[in-house]
Amino acid sequence: MNNKYNLRAIAAKAIGQVLDHGQSLSAVLPDLQKTISDKDKGLLQELCFGTLRVLPELEGYLQQLMAKVMTGKQRPLHYLLMVGLYQLVYTRIPPHAAVAETVNGAVALKRPQMKGLINGVMRQFQRQQQELIEQAQTQNSRFLHPSWLLQRIQAAYPEEWPQIVEANNQKPPMWLRVNRQHHSRDEYLALLQQANIEAVGHPDYPDAIRLLSPSPVSTLPGFELGWATIQDASAQGCIPFLQPQNGEFILDLCAAPGGKTTHILEAAPEAKVMAVDIDENRLKRVHENLARLSQQATVLTGDGRAPEKWCNDQQFDRILLDAPCSATGVIRRHPDIKWLRRNSDIAELVLLQKEIINAIWPRLKSGGTMVYATCSILPEENKYQIDDFVSSHSDAQVVKIGRSDSQYQQNLPSPEGGDGFFYAKLIKA
Repeated sequence: MNNKYNLRAIAAKAIGQVLDHGQSLSAVLPDLQKTISDKDKGLLQELCFGTLRVLPELEGYLQQLMAKVMTGKQRPLHYLLMVGLYQLVYTRIPPHAAVAETVNGAVALKRPQMKGLINGVMRQFQRQQQELIEQAQTQNSRFLHPSWLLQRIQAAYPEEWPQIVEANNQKPPMWLRVNRQHHSRDEYLALLQQANIEAVGHPDYPDAIRLLSPSPVSTLPGFELGWATIQDASAQGCIPFLQPQNGEFILDLCAAPGGKTTHILEAAPEAKVMAVDIDENRLKRVHENLARLSQQATVLTGDGRAPEKWCNDQQFDRILLDAPCSATGVIRRHPDIKWLRRNSDIAELVLLQKEIINAIWPRLKSGGTMVYATCSILPEENKYQIDDFVSSHSDAQVVKIGRSDSQYQQNLPSPEGGDGFFYAKLIKA
């Protein structure tokens, strides 16, 4: 047993930061991981992401097991119990170890007097585990989504919604983007095969490879040399639609953390790329990604609603607008989104998207291309947004890119596919 720290207590603190203080796991975890060993970082992530993925189910168990939910100063113990139950149901951690470490978490949270309660609840769950799990499968909480979001998904996708919800509740597959400046996709697939890593290519996106089982980046051929990047397949779909060319001036707006910026430069290494984002802290990731791949771009802090403050009179040949959105297409990758988002956020995001696309459109050259993209599956942010924009801009022409009769392409999350993502391609007449 590790005397320096207790992972279950750290996970409970992280979950509290998300649920009580509205912070995302991606913002909370880096600081917490500084205090633990490299070998424990993966388990901490699993405990945090997994617990938030099935949160309503765990809440239901605790309501059955406890007469009174812990609140106030005892709230961290509530989250500790959630982490403990998650281990028993969803991990291969031996039950005795899961119980012991969860009980010791009460000491780490400075509540040693509560060890008996924690132990009692965990033991009681073990005795009733099968019965409680079967009961949970008959309740609405089995969908593991807040009711407002479930209703929106059902309204938008009356036939596909069960598959969408199921995909949201799964762990995401691991996708790579092959750097075409070093290898073709087939060449990199051969390198993976030599390294005994099973993988397949994506049928639509030419640089995308899915690993059949996730692998540490240290095992990926040439990762440290920039031969490949971790990036979901759907996020890679922006570049085939944008079609960047060498010598062009290209804007990647809302660019952080820089995955699409570097993809543009892999496709057109002699393009002049400007990467702009309103979040100065997140732009550090853009610099890191550019450095790892030995690429050059102009990186600026700026608000997409006020381009005159950061690009003067500059006109662009192509613009990639990866607009701020509800991120409802990447829930499986970021399960905290389900509990951080509110129904009222959607209207606010739609207005923000509208302001940005209207502000940046004049910066696109005549004959230029704009790709509007979101990692959302909600039509208000996607199809309806672009329909509204085109109806009020006579110089905006939609180029059909969808696989169906639609002018647009809406990817939905699927177990072996990419995340939920929307794309629209516009040409300035």
